[in-house]
Amino acid sequence: MKFQKTLLGAAIAGTLASGSMAGEVEVLHWWTSGGEAAAIAVLRDMVEEEGHTWTDFSVAGGAGENAMTVLRARAVSGNPPASAQIKGLEIQEWGDLGFLASLDDVAAANGWDDFLPEEVASVMKYNGEYVAVPVNVHRVNWMWINPEVLASAGASVPTTLDELWETADQLQEAGYTAIAHGGQAWQDATIFESLVLATGGPELYSRAFVDHDEDALTSDAMREAFTHLRRVTEYLDQGAPGRDWDQATSMVIRGEAGMQFMGDWAKGEFTAAGLTAGEDYLCVAFPGTEGTFTHNVDSLAMFEQRTEANREAQQTMARLVLSSDFQETFNQNKGSIPVRLDHDMSTFDECAQASMETFLATSQSGEGLVPSMAHGMSTTSSIQGAIYDVVTAYFNSTSMTEDQAVNRLAAAVRAAR
Repeated sequence: MKFQKTLLGAAIAGTLASGSMAGEVEVLHWWTSGGEAAAIAVLRDMVEEEGHTWTDFSVAGGAGENAMTVLRARAVSGNPPASAQIKGLEIQEWGDLGFLASLDDVAAANGWDDFLPEEVASVMKYNGEYVAVPVNVHRVNWMWINPEVLASAGASVPTTLDELWETADQLQEAGYTAIAHGGQAWQDATIFESLVLATGGPELYSRAFVDHDEDALTSDAMREAFTHLRRVTEYLDQGAPGRDWDQATSMVIRGEAGMQFMGDWAKGEFTAAGLTAGEDYLCVAFPGTEGTFTHNVDSLAMFEQRTEANREAQQTMARLVLSSDFQETFNQNKGSIPVRLDHDMSTFDECAQASMETFLATSQSGEGLVPSMAHGMSTTSSIQGAIYDVVTAYFNSTSMTEDQAVNRLAAAVRAAR
């Protein structure tokens, strides 16, 4: 009897396999660094194992700005890819334009609502229907440290902003680049939002970057954040302007620089270099932001497809993204944490475990979990761009005052709303 059931199961599986149609998924993304490329290759292999074709459409640079330019051109011409790396409120913008396909059937069949955090699930939906699948959760307010460099300079790991500048002075005096940075608008904004979180706390951060409250945008805490941002420039090397973020991470890996302020995708570069968290490098909360979590959720939005085969391939990919196997392998390569609340973290390193612990704590308490402005989670692309312009102009100026900066920031946000 058992043998007959086995044969029946095999026959059913064969029937399902023969009934499915091989389709193609073209995926537009900007996962191009070493750790990121290894991570997305996992999904490609899983899709191909299901019998579908994966067409990789990677566009490097600009934290997705270049990719979005290409996507808009493709969509306007009537030929969007099957899926694109889109996140935050931009998902709603594409939904308003009528380009996105529903994933409600695959979501219901696989119980997405049972294991996704509500604050994540809501962003993936348009008019109550899933149109995108979350890939991971990134913590943005991280600081990455080469412990050998700090020890060589006689410096300690900073936990406050005052301590940060003491450590930076010691590193600089010892002949190291204190802060590894790439002078690009999104990288400047990444540091700035952590400074705002450190000086004003999560409440003021949300008032400024989610509610766009003018009093918060022109507050003393915002002025103080700009003051600290100007100080960052004193500890950069001459090659910083235009440098990509992963090249800055490599400076920390090679021992040329002591610290980098970057989201946990940087950990993917340390992993790709064969380094061990807690030994070869340290991950600590950006000074003054311990116990808070600035989140950035990568997601793949699905665009309407013309053929049933391609729609089936698209739905298959969406199912695979939230499978435990993919969440495990992808996030260990990428440096992020699984988006599934039920995922076993025992095989992850101490940085990921600390990240998940803070994510769960802030999710459950409702305090300290804030969406990243710099990475498109807290506001629209137009307001984000307006903030970028002011922050980068200040970062590269020696004459703009803090008062001028906050007034320009408030005016820019007001004009972009």
